[in-house]
Amino acid sequence: MPDRSLPRTERLRSLGAVRRLFESGHGGFVFPFRYVWYAEADAADTTEVLFSVPKKFHKRANKRNLLRRRTKEAYRLQKGILARSGRSTNLDIALIYSSKEVLPYKHIEHAVRRILEAVAGRL
Repeated sequence: MPDRSLPRTERLRSLGAVRRLFESGHGGFVFPFRYVWYAEADAADTTEVLFSVPKKFHKRANKRNLLRRRTKEAYRLQKGILARSGRSTNLDIALIYSSKEVLPYKHIEHAVRRILEAVAGRL
């Protein structure tokens, strides 16, 4: 059974790693997400992810938390797509929710799947 947890070690927390991700990473847009990813060939096969819902679009914290939870759940269930790519790389991904609407989970799940397939295809 594949590991479908999202431990703290898989979350992008380092300020230096976040800076490197946004300065020299590749990006794209799949509604409702803007995504940025950075991969470097390394012996360690690790994937770290950052989830963001800007206060600019959703002023209320309960809506931001709802969207962040939905995004985390969608990523947690779909992260096997990256594992099947078969590459040993150190991968950092940022998922930034960029819609003013609170979309249902199915839309978020579909968008996260398309993002992960696009990143896995480019590795």
